[in-house]
Amino acid sequence: MKKMLMATTAAALLATNAYADAHSKDVKLGVIFGFTGPIESLTGIMAESAELAMKEVTDSGMLMDGATVSASRADTGCVDNALAVSSAERLISEGINGIVGAACSGVTGAVLQNAALPNGMVMISPSATSPGLTSMDDDGLFFRTAPSDARQGEVMADVLMEEGIKQVAVTYTNNDYGKGLADAFQQAYEAAGGTITISAAHEDGKADYSAEVGALASAGGDRLVVAGYVDQGGSGLVRAAIDSGAFDTFHFPDGMIAANLENNFGTELDGSTGQHPGTDSPGADKFTALVDGAFDTTSPFAPESYDATALLMLAMQAAGSTDPQVYKDQIMSVANAPGEKIYPGELGKALQILKDGGEVDYDGATAVELIGPGESAGSYRQIKIEGGKITTVQYR
Repeated sequence: MKKMLMATTAAALLATNAYADAHSKDVKLGVIFGFTGPIESLTGIMAESAELAMKEVTDSGMLMDGATVSASRADTGCVDNALAVSSAERLISEGINGIVGAACSGVTGAVLQNAALPNGMVMISPSATSPGLTSMDDDGLFFRTAPSDARQGEVMADVLMEEGIKQVAVTYTNNDYGKGLADAFQQAYEAAGGTITISAAHEDGKADYSAEVGALASAGGDRLVVAGYVDQGGSGLVRAAIDSGAFDTFHFPDGMIAANLENNFGTELDGSTGQHPGTDSPGADKFTALVDGAFDTTSPFAPESYDATALLMLAMQAAGSTDPQVYKDQIMSVANAPGEKIYPGELGKALQILKDGGEVDYDGATAVELIGPGESAGSYRQIKIEGGKITTVQYR
């Protein structure tokens, strides 16, 4: 009887292993974004972009000799740490091979510390920009295709000084993203000779921002810098500032730049300025051609989402494994020189090169170059609002 049980157990194990082998060509990537909350108007496009890269790779048939790649979406609410960690833990338990995300900085840190690290899961965020993430303990599991706000603060300062704006008031959303960006901007702007009359936090989700705008107006400034969210308090503050006559032009960093900014305010924002990660590299045009009108390729963090997803899959191919503990060591190598330049629409080509033992330098849609602990060196699209539309001034 004991031998029969052992034989039965062995057969079951063999069957289990055979099942695993049969399904080893199914790669699942978690797409963990704030599908609800203060950037919900951005994240749908970001997810479409990530899933476009997955489809491109699946259609090529080149990943791990024919693996199919599918997405499992999960919500973080952008600012809900408990929801974010729960979503990540659920996807990890369901057997994902990597995470594209998270999107917002605070929940990205929470997911990294409480879900990814304990489970050895790789994360590549396309949009978490807090400088605090640079030094966070990550065991080589965390990367980002968007640059740190330490760089964005410098770009903001340069844009405003070149516009002749020497005094500004600053309002920022009261979380890791807002505080990190406000601090980085203040350091750069004051070093360039600018004056910040007030730097004050605001809470999202309020119906009335008249008190906050009153304090900002009392301090004064030639422009109001709004380091907030377009689908939350940032727009609420702008509306209150316009209606009260406190400010008539604004400066917007990445969390505020979206189609909803145009939809909500139109020509009321004419003359306002801003910036978000973006590039006019060869890959940007190739990405636009690849998307072929399916979504707005200038929407913030759409190209970064494609690139984050591509890097995960290329690293798997380079490592010959979908195990995050194995392929994590290949992400920096496929993202940087040496190797053949790879652009959007060329993922199948890149997978073939890697299969043949060659090297690739993934340039992608955003001129990817990962530095330091695995974050984008960063370039930015400078914008100005004219005729109620967000227009490109230049790339930096």
